[in-house]
Amino acid sequence: MKHSSSTIPLESGDKVTRAEFEQRYEAMTQIKKAELIEGVVYIASPVRITQHGDPHSRIMTWLGYYLAATPRVQVGDNTTVRLDSDNEPQPDALLRITVNGQSNVSEDGYVEGAPELIVEIAASSASLDLHEKLKVYRRNQVKEYLIWRVYDHDFDWFYLEQGKYIPLESNSEGIFCSKTFPGLWLAKDALLSGDLARVLMVLQQGIATIEHQNFVDC
Repeated sequence: MKHSSSTIPLESGDKVTRAEFEQRYEAMTQIKKAELIEGVVYIASPVRITQHGDPHSRIMTWLGYYLAATPRVQVGDNTTVRLDSDNEPQPDALLRITVNGQSNVSEDGYVEGAPELIVEIAASSASLDLHEKLKVYRRNQVKEYLIWRVYDHDFDWFYLEQGKYIPLESNSEGIFCSKTFPGLWLAKDALLSGDLARVLMVLQQGIATIEHQNFVDC
């Protein structure tokens, strides 16, 4: 019996076109996360709360707070992104500018093009997020790429400059300040230690700056 491509189950390691990936992914409703990276399928393992669920929730709370104070931006949680013909990732979180930004939303509801900021929750420095995905996001002009390396107990923030990802340095108080989204401040140590109250307090300080107000008013 001959099967249509949409009835063939997706498996990690499959090499497919983006169109075939979407068709087969949509047919497999039991899969919560599958990605196409450089033409290769990656299917996520079950998610543990300590290594992923809890860190993810802190990131979404941080971005959601910024969203509440900032018009013309949009936050995505595990949202599929059509980047190019060989890449359709599903980043843990994204933040995009909705007016005159570098991505758009297609008629069928997908993000197309590069969001300005992407966050991934990674196991360690050996993960896909710090290698193949980093190259893909850089090539597609994602302006800022954030990676929380849970097992390494560390957090990387890269920004795009002249086609290269440069590590963003925190200030003297250990705070990251986004170059793309004024007022998007992150207290790294507080995030890693689970002090969400301080994370939001520092973010509120960023939102109170004149730079954020100018961004809102533009």
